[in-house]
Amino acid sequence: MKILVLNCGSSSVKFQLIEMDTEEVLAKGVVEKIGSSEAILTYKPKGKNNIVQTREILTHDVAISLVLNTLLHPKNGVIKDRSEIEGIGHRIVHGGEEFSGSVLITDVVKDSVRRCIQFAPLHNPHNLKGIEVCEELLPGIPQVGVFDTAFHQTLPAEAYIYALPMAFYRKHKIRRYGFHGTSHAYVSRKAAEYLGRPIEELKIITCHLGNGASVAAIEGGKSIETSMGFTPLEGLVMGTRCGDIDPALVPYIVDLENLSMAQVDALLNKSSGMLGLTETTNDLREIELEAEKGSEQHKLALDVFCHRIKKYIGAYWAILGGLDALVFTAGIGEHSSRVRRLATSNLEDLGIAIDEEKNEKNEFDIGTGRVKVLVIPTNEELAIARDTRDILSSLQQEVEEPISEEKLTKELSQISGDDKAELIAIWIRNPLINLFELAKKFEENTGKKISIQVLKKELEILGLSKVSEKKKAELAQAMK
Repeated sequence: MKILVLNCGSSSVKFQLIEMDTEEVLAKGVVEKIGSSEAILTYKPKGKNNIVQTREILTHDVAISLVLNTLLHPKNGVIKDRSEIEGIGHRIVHGGEEFSGSVLITDVVKDSVRRCIQFAPLHNPHNLKGIEVCEELLPGIPQVGVFDTAFHQTLPAEAYIYALPMAFYRKHKIRRYGFHGTSHAYVSRKAAEYLGRPIEELKIITCHLGNGASVAAIEGGKSIETSMGFTPLEGLVMGTRCGDIDPALVPYIVDLENLSMAQVDALLNKSSGMLGLTETTNDLREIELEAEKGSEQHKLALDVFCHRIKKYIGAYWAILGGLDALVFTAGIGEHSSRVRRLATSNLEDLGIAIDEEKNEKNEFDIGTGRVKVLVIPTNEELAIARDTRDILSSLQQEVEEPISEEKLTKELSQISGDDKAELIAIWIRNPLINLFELAKKFEENTGKKISIQVLKKELEILGLSKVSEKKKAELAQAMK
């Protein structure tokens, strides 16, 4: 099964095509600067060098079309036909309280993602756009949504409720949501595999440290605390985000500098963090180089960054009541020995200590204390692909599940003329709709459930299942 993984941002589309039988990346890349005449496609097919192209790409439609054409390229492509893509997995930043796991994308799911735009106005619209473009370019191929927030839906109320008037939560769902959930879930499972113990028995702290950074406390495989909040601004010091600050600073800065709320929002999200502290860069590699050269300002930025990480590790150790493993992941977590050393210094009484030589080499297991300290590369794309495969495989099992002739006949007899008319109407609106979406759409419109086996047989009776692919395409085009 080949799965296409897409991560659609405001001006970029990251992609990977993964063969799930072997979990091998067949091709990966990114389209950047969408909306300009100097957009850049970087493409890496398996076993070949990077291919870089610069061209005008004004919309996500054009960008995703370019991705597909590149994957199909006679010389550098890795597939011969679009039908080889059996599923599409989308990273979706915010699922609110509506999603605690990955889901097959339907119209109802899209409506929910649209409602969550209020929580992630810079991300969800583009995630949704990617879904809609794929519906146009890859009609009939099932799509799955994987939410950054889903893993943290297991937080207990005492962890996610803010001490604001409860009306704000009841009316507006203002609460801690947390982010980087796909990464935290992936590396915690990898840690359990390494320890050779069921994740249900383990207490793990995961530190996702990149330009965006967060920490999670995971007990029994479930997130019970996380540093990011209602937005990704809360928590650790990050590349350009300030992390935790006194909220009274916001009106104070507004008055002091005569700034608008939009300007303060930009200040806290785009001009603070490591960039604000160094006044030169948010690239940790550059900050470490300047600190080594003797810059006190860059050294201070590193100290502030690591102090906050250590503070959260200690707090989450207390919340978990002990610890089996501490995991560092993402760009900084995987590659900065200095950050790991500073963030774990003087934590020996908590069972956390590291081997300096192993740490310098970025080895997988760098701990020397009773708590395992692990450096685990995150792989959010593979996690998304796995969820997509699992959901599609489960649905396929439902299709292939045997059903007795007696039961099939009985359920077919319960489909009324109005039900048949509704099925035909849904099909006419989208002749390329797959069985799973058709079943869900039928249930949404009528309130009645219909099994996939019965639906498949009913379509045969109605003569809709034998319509040629060419005819389906013509009908779909005519409906636009």
